[in-house]
Amino acid sequence: MFYTCGPNEAMVVSGFCRSPPLMIAGGRVFVIPCFQQIQRISLNTLTLNVKSDKVYTRYGVPISVTGIAQVKIQGQNKDMLVTACQMFLGKSETQIAQIALETLEGHQRAIIAHLTVEEIYQDRKKFSEQVFKVASSDLVNMGIGVVSYTLKDVHDDQDYLVSLGKARTAQVQKDARIGQAQYKRDAVMREANAMQEKVSAQYKNEIEMAQAQRDFELKKAVYDMEVNSKKAESEMAYQLQVAKTKQRIEEEKMQVQVVERTQQILLQEQEITRREMELEAKIKKPAEAERYRLEKLAEAERSQLIMEAEAEAESIRIKGEAEAFAVEAKGRAEAEQMAKKAEAFQQYKEGAMVDMLLEKIPLMAEEISKPLSMTKKLTMVSSGGSEVGAAKLTGEVLDIMTRLPATIEKLTGVNISQVTGRRG
Repeated sequence: MFYTCGPNEAMVVSGFCRSPPLMIAGGRVFVIPCFQQIQRISLNTLTLNVKSDKVYTRYGVPISVTGIAQVKIQGQNKDMLVTACQMFLGKSETQIAQIALETLEGHQRAIIAHLTVEEIYQDRKKFSEQVFKVASSDLVNMGIGVVSYTLKDVHDDQDYLVSLGKARTAQVQKDARIGQAQYKRDAVMREANAMQEKVSAQYKNEIEMAQAQRDFELKKAVYDMEVNSKKAESEMAYQLQVAKTKQRIEEEKMQVQVVERTQQILLQEQEITRREMELEAKIKKPAEAERYRLEKLAEAERSQLIMEAEAEAESIRIKGEAEAFAVEAKGRAEAEQMAKKAEAFQQYKEGAMVDMLLEKIPLMAEEISKPLSMTKKLTMVSSGGSEVGAAKLTGEVLDIMTRLPATIEKLTGVNISQVTGRRG
């Protein structure tokens, strides 16, 4: 017949063909009825409340100690299971627990007797380890293993622990007050240090900001100076370009003026030619030598006018290049012109007079032709005395020609006979 058990239980089969008995922890087994016997033993963990009342310590102070132990029969260890079966087979869990409790309590009392209250109270772990070690070695011999042992409570009826607690409490309170004072002191010091660091950081930050502001202002000043320099260069370049443009415009104007002056000179030459031809047509060659002389003087005047125009054009061109130098050059040109005129008048005194005479000839011609121009109608009637009339007209013409030198002398102040005599 088959029997089974859980892992918290062990079966012991004895009897026919079972010598020594068969022990099975958690499993199944076949048992022959009437010839074999099966018994069970619990492998559950047992919780023991190990209490030792009024046990005197090393210095005779009675204290009560309560510990909690967890014990069980080790089913995995065959030797311990055999030992446990030999000692506890047929006993209940309560009986097994009582045997283990009494063993643990005895060892607990023995260890308390060898320690002081302070050692037990202050170092509970050491006390628990000693009880665990001593009790384990003894319970193993009974097949029981101690799973754990913990000191639960320590107290006394003499208020010894309370006194220790008061002293410790006073010491702790003292330490707490000292610690609190030290903490406050450290807090104040840390706060002062923090405030100092804060002020230092603030000053450092302000210094860095001032340095950054200074660097910014310096760089901005440099950039502004560069920008202003570029602007000034641009404005100067613009003004220079404007000046160059104005100069080119002035040069063009000067060229236009030169062209106009040249045209005026040409017109004057044409006018002179026209006047010469008019005089030649009206006066009928007053004198061949005088005409030659007058033509030479006209050519001299023309050359002089051309030279003056060139000098003036040169002066104006120089003025366009530089106003200050132009003014000086113009003055020098005018001075040279005046010097040339003075030199011309000094060198060609008579020629200058003739030049003045030529300028007055149109006026003379106008004076001479004025009576004729006032004549609206001239009628010549021949009555057999045509020769007398012609002679009379011829005499009037000769009278006009005779008065011509006097008229010239009156208008110009020059004795024409003396001038022509010297030049002849």
